[in-house]
Amino acid sequence: MELRQLQFLIEAAKHKSITKAAENMHISQPALSKSIMALEEELGMTLIIRTNKTSDLTDAGEVVVDYAQKIIGLLDEMKTTLNDMTNLARGQINIGLPPFIGSLFFPKVMAKFHHAYPNIELNITEYGGARVVKSVEEGEFELGVAVLPLDEQQFNVYPIVEEDMKLLVYKEHHLARRKVVDIKELMNEEFIFYHEEFALYQIMRNHFISAGFVPKILFKSSQWDLMTEMVAANLGITILPQSICNRVVNTDIKVIDLKQEILWRLAVLTKKDRYISNAGRTFIDFILKEPL
Repeated sequence: MELRQLQFLIEAAKHKSITKAAENMHISQPALSKSIMALEEELGMTLIIRTNKTSDLTDAGEVVVDYAQKIIGLLDEMKTTLNDMTNLARGQINIGLPPFIGSLFFPKVMAKFHHAYPNIELNITEYGGARVVKSVEEGEFELGVAVLPLDEQQFNVYPIVEEDMKLLVYKEHHLARRKVVDIKELMNEEFIFYHEEFALYQIMRNHFISAGFVPKILFKSSQWDLMTEMVAANLGITILPQSICNRVVNTDIKVIDLKQEILWRLAVLTKKDRYISNAGRTFIDFILKEPL
């Protein structure tokens, strides 16, 4: 078994396509496919179900990918530790960001950080919040940004943002002239909502259930600008963080306070008991001092 084979399998699992994985790793599709087949033969198990359109993992494939990510994470950690011991003036950080968070806060922060530390390379991957947390736990990312609460027994947590959630409705909606709305009044409304992989999905769903109802979800999206445009088209209502509301320029949308205090709290997280590189510690210190 070779490390390269495990990397090929992880890439194929990520893209659900051997062809796309081969393109991303800059090798031929037959070569990548042959490597994975050799791994399957060595293990005596089928790892990927191959069809014309997708390449999905079998149960055995899921297990191998899980262990492969941990192995590669440990190797990366070893290299990082050795690099820090040599006091190199360079560094590399693998960061996981949910799309909502990345587009809102991080372009300016990344630019300032790069200006201050031009030799530190930032590798950013956008995942939903739940997947960011899992990937930090498994070692794919040295650090991530996610929505609180988080398991502080497993992770070091560094809070960076706290702001209110707001209600967004169409300008002719029956609630549009209100300054404050109780969440219980939204029982019969149709929602433009977040995908399940986003932490906000479960956070808001729990608030609705506590208020006595399950939200009627008409559409789900991972893009805040699409969600607001759907509200502007009078397709439903939504609830979004203050920072997103501040960016809404469409005059067909009204932003309303909620009676309940529902907070959107973000934090940088790292895995406890895992070595954090000098570059990673530098980035954490920088973002804690830099106003978002």
